[in-house]
Formats: sequence, C-alpha cells, structure tokens
Amino acid sequence: MRNWLPFNLNRRGFLGAGLLAAGGAALSAKNASGQADPSGHGPGHQATASPDVGAMPAHRAAHGAMITVGDVSSERNGFDPMAMLTDWDRGTVSTQSDGRTLRTFVVTAEDKEIEIAPGVMFPAWTFNGRVPGPALRAVEGERLRIVFQNNGSHPHSMHFHGIHAARMDGVPGAGLINPGEEFIYEFDAKPFGCHLYHCHAFPLARHMHKGMYGLFVVDPDPARHPGMEDVARSRLFGTPENVEWQEMAMVMNAFDTTFDGENEFYACNTVAHCYAKEPIKIVRNRPVRIYLVNVTEFDPINSFHLHANFFNYFDQGTTLTPTLQTVDLITQCQAQRGILEFTFKDHEPGLYMFHAHQSEFTELGWMGMFDVVEAVS
Repeated sequence: MRNWLPFNLNRRGFLGAGLLAAGGAALSAKNASGQADPSGHGPGHQATASPDVGAMPAHRAAHGAMITVGDVSSERNGFDPMAMLTDWDRGTVSTQSDGRTLRTFVVTAEDKEIEIAPGVMFPAWTFNGRVPGPALRAVEGERLRIVFQNNGSHPHSMHFHGIHAARMDGVPGAGLINPGEEFIYEFDAKPFGCHLYHCHAFPLARHMHKGMYGLFVVDPDPARHPGMEDVARSRLFGTPENVEWQEMAMVMNAFDTTFDGENEFYACNTVAHCYAKEPIKIVRNRPVRIYLVNVTEFDPINSFHLHANFFNYFDQGTTLTPTLQTVDLITQCQAQRGILEFTFKDHEPGLYMFHAHQSEFTELGWMGMFDVVEAVS
C-alpha cells in the first residue's frame, strides 16, 4: 500500500505535501454516495457530500470528492481547458497557382511557466504559449505550410505524424532549429485521421514532458471516399453533417514536478481535475466525437474509460469504419491516438464520469464529468 502521508517525500508523498502547502489537498467527502437519493428528488438527482464538508456541488462530491481544492487561473495561463476542447486552429487559406488549397499555420516555441493544479506551477516549453499546443486541423489533400519560429531557450522542432519528405521530419538535421531561428515545414495533408505533432529534439523525453506536443487532425475529403461520402462529410469540419456532432480535442498528459522521472500530476488538457470541477455540457440527443491522444511521459500507457456508456473506436482515425465497437475503455501507449464516437440519446440527463482506469491517475488529476442535458442554454 502506498504511503500518502505528506512527510514521505517519494513521488506520491510529495504530492500530498505539495498540495497541502498550495491549498490544493484532496478532500475525502465523508458519507458521499452515488446511490439513489432518499430526499425524493427523483431520477438523475446526484447526492451531494455530507453537510460536514459544506454544500458541495454534486460533480465535486463525486468520486469521494478526491479532487484538488481551489481553481487554476486560465487568465494567468493564457489558455482555458474548456475552450481547448473546441478551439481548432485551421490556419489561413489561400489558393496555389495549380488550384490546390494552401493552408498555412504559424507556430512559435516559447518558455512559459504554467499552473497545472491550484498553486502548482510548472516550467513548461510551449507551442503558441499553451500546453498542449494548438490543435491543428486541415483537410486531406491540402498543401500544408507550417511556419515554425523558435523563441525558446533550447533547440526545438515540430515532428508531424503523417506522410512527408525526410527533410521535413523535424529531427536533428532535418528541421531542428536553434533559438531565434525559423523553419518552414511543407507537405501534403495525408493520411486523414487523428494525429499529433511534437518536438523531436534531444533529450526527447524532456522536450515531450515539458509540453511540446499537440493534436494534428486531417479531415477526410468526401470526394476521395466513394461509397462512404456521408461518413466522411460527418468528419469534415463545418459541413451540415459535421455540425450535428459535438466534437472535442482531448490530450492525455502528465507532469513530473520534481524532475525525477515519475509523474506527480495527471490530466486531460493539462489542468488536474479541470473537467471534474467544470463538467463538459453534452446535449443528450446529439452524437459525440472525441479526438483523443496520449502524450504521457514516464508511464507506459494511459487510458480513457467512459461511465454508463459505450463507444466505437477508430484507431489512429485513419478508417471510416470502427476498429473496435461497443467498448467502454481504450488504452493507448505514448503517441497512440484515435477517435471515439458515442451518444447519450438513450440516457437520462445527469452527470456521467470519464477518467483513466489507472486509479492512481484518476486520483492524481485525470478525471472529469459529462453533464448531459436536454439543451444548452
């Protein structure tokens, strides 16, 4: 059994000590229960914590109220995990002489201290001042141009998981640039799917762990997929078929605050327990699509578990038919990614949990809630 006393300075003991010092200790809600509420509020009512911990909202009392106390300043961070869910960077579009679409992105590397849990700061290396970096989104077959500027203190690069020439690979000798320099990556957007980009400078573990990664989504071109046009259009950003979907970008990550090669905090989109404290609104009768990627360093796998529901999974997102059907848990090694599709149309409104199914990760920050409603007001 792990020792959670704050006097033990191993990685878990440090967490207890650090959160207490920062005012962010996890609370145990005495007598909190997920069973039917005897108060007569009816189906879907969520029991709150015992009065001895105050009138705690249902979503904060869930999972024994084992979440950090206090709030992280999105204003100070310069990014908001809730906005990150739908904040797709689609660059700027122009037309080449051959008639093809050219989509251009500008990405800047910079050193930045960020808050990953209430009162806990982390010296990050960032793309565009945020962790994860911007969620880049393009369309299959487009020409992509990524103007990368290194304003950081170390050599950096952008390595894209996709198909491109060796000279565009973002590794030492092929796209690694020094502080103050600029490099332009250019290649075609293929294959379609849920991909990622990350810095490939050495030591790779340090550059990854410090925050240099982001989603890279290539939507399918319906014209290239005869017989599957409707499915492809549902993934093509902005089409009538796509607008019906509630799409989200989720990056599973973690932070080693003591720099000993073991993580003290786990999260989805960087801030520990952010979606437990502010549940994600889901309209009950509209389908949900999650673009999920694991960039957790120092742990071999991470996972996503959905409570009270099942989803179809598209590994790498490179197929229009699911690689797994009717599952409620997916595991991913580092850099693995995929698309999850599901719906709550047959569910009653209420709070539905999602989290890593490594219990340790859940209790150290990687847990959230979907707030299923009839409509968003």
